[in-house]
Amino acid sequence: MESFATAADGTRIWWRAAGRGAPPVVLVDGIACAGFIWRDLYPRLAAHRRVAHWNYRGHGRTERPRDLARTTLGDAVDDLLAVMDAARLPSAVLAGHSVGVQVCLEAHRRAPRRVRGLVLLCGSPGRPLHTWHGRPLLEAVFPLLKQLVVERPAEARWVFEHLVPTPVALELGRWFEVNRHLLPRADLQRYLDDVAGIDPQVFVRMLASAGRHDATPHLPAVDVPTLIVAGERDTWTPLERSRAMHAAIPGSELLVLPDATHTGPLERPELVGERVERFLAEHAAPARRRARRVPSPP
Repeated sequence: MESFATAADGTRIWWRAAGRGAPPVVLVDGIACAGFIWRDLYPRLAAHRRVAHWNYRGHGRTERPRDLARTTLGDAVDDLLAVMDAARLPSAVLAGHSVGVQVCLEAHRRAPRRVRGLVLLCGSPGRPLHTWHGRPLLEAVFPLLKQLVVERPAEARWVFEHLVPTPVALELGRWFEVNRHLLPRADLQRYLDDVAGIDPQVFVRMLASAGRHDATPHLPAVDVPTLIVAGERDTWTPLERSRAMHAAIPGSELLVLPDATHTGPLERPELVGERVERFLAEHAAPARRRARRVPSPP
């Protein structure tokens, strides 16, 4: 089924759900993604349990935010909880990819009773711009890039639509960002097509918020079963960030995908699917301490 949840400001948030059974799982995308990363995992999980997936504001089928200021990571958490309400999921295992990892961790910090477990794939707890390709370069230049997008929205829209999905961008991605031996050309092209469809204004504002956010201090307080999945050759989220997150979350489990990159769920779908299914089977209804709800960060 497909439907829309209504955010507090009236923005319509698209979501879909399939399958039956517990524990239910909610899939949370990375920024500039519209769900293709879950191509293999979504139907696999839906064969045995309830699975929901949704799109961020200005992504995929979800409306552009009526107020561009409402594009923070905190707003994404609000939208996630609204989707869970609409899907009648009082609680669920949250599975996030890339910046979706930050959204899931912040959801646990704010609404712990609604989180039964965490599956954190190819992402970090915070400040992803600081460690892109293992260096703070992107963090340093991003304010200028954001300013250009905000001041020249038409030109930014043209770049996203006409340069991102081109053969040149495809080849650069195949040689420098993904494992071209594991990810078919057509899969990366589909990934880039989704990026090209994102509103650049939403993209830079969400990425700026994610760049400031850091859930690292919360990691020792994560009291639900947690599986961390990392790509051995991930340049967007270097492996050491996943290892550090694993060390900080009590009792967490770590799966390193051999030779995989930031698109690990597409590059190693069988390995990811089998390990996530086993994790869910082993931790279907964990007993845990309940933490109090705390307000969203600014």
